[in-house]
Amino acid sequence: MTAATLEAIAKVEKSPGYWSGVLRRIARDPVAMFALCVIVAMILMAVFAPWIAPADPYRGQMLRRLRPIGTAGFPLGTDELGRDMLTRLIYGARLSLMMGVTPVIIAFFIGSAIGITAGYVGGKLNSALMRTIDVFFAFPSVLLAIALSGALGAGIFNGLLSLTIVFIPPIARIAESVTTAVRKIEYVEAARASGASGFTIVRVHVLGNVIGPIFVYATGLISVSLILASGLSFLGLGVKPPEPEWGLMLNTLRNAIYVQPWVAALPGLMIFITSISFNLLSDGLRSAMDLKA
Repeated sequence: MTAATLEAIAKVEKSPGYWSGVLRRIARDPVAMFALCVIVAMILMAVFAPWIAPADPYRGQMLRRLRPIGTAGFPLGTDELGRDMLTRLIYGARLSLMMGVTPVIIAFFIGSAIGITAGYVGGKLNSALMRTIDVFFAFPSVLLAIALSGALGAGIFNGLLSLTIVFIPPIARIAESVTTAVRKIEYVEAARASGASGFTIVRVHVLGNVIGPIFVYATGLISVSLILASGLSFLGLGVKPPEPEWGLMLNTLRNAIYVQPWVAALPGLMIFITSISFNLLSDGLRSAMDLKA
């Protein structure tokens, strides 16, 4: 997000009319709406997997392993253990979306609290918190996630914890930047001069102005989280077999790429579609909230 966009967003109190305008602009953006429809479809697929999946995601048969796409009874073929790929992909949306979305949601609340506190209070507290946050920026997010998962051990909980730690610093940095900009606006200074408490000023005047940019930025991080979570599972540091998860499915099917390349590529295609949809939705939200535009 550019500095100009952050400044423009921070200049206006977010009234109900503003947010209704954001919704209208989003509704007129065909790309963002298409991305939203894809995301909703993925969520519904994950929620209703037991009712729409045609088979048992764990039951396989070696005699029917690595069937090609279009096989009778297996429209997307079978995996290396003879399990129905369509079923595995449907159930895989559950863990993949959970591993992608949950860390960002948790990091959104923790990082926002840290950043807003640092930005509003300023001074030595700001310096202490932000210098601590800067330590995490010394490591690329991929390497940091791998290192944390390797230290904590494989598993869903440890993977979620590792990704949450990875995403707290960037969200905190954005929250601190926009809060610092809002803190200097006239109506915040007037509220402070009138004797309003710091909590009241943050709740009434600051939070409504900063939560939008932070949310838009966090939405864009979901696509990164999906890819990182899949990468951890691919490396054996995330979800463990035999659970259906797109990154883990890529790992188990990597040797089948020479036999059934299209079947082996299906989990990667699901990761790509979902991550690009979150990216496009984030871009649409950013454009809709740009007051200058």
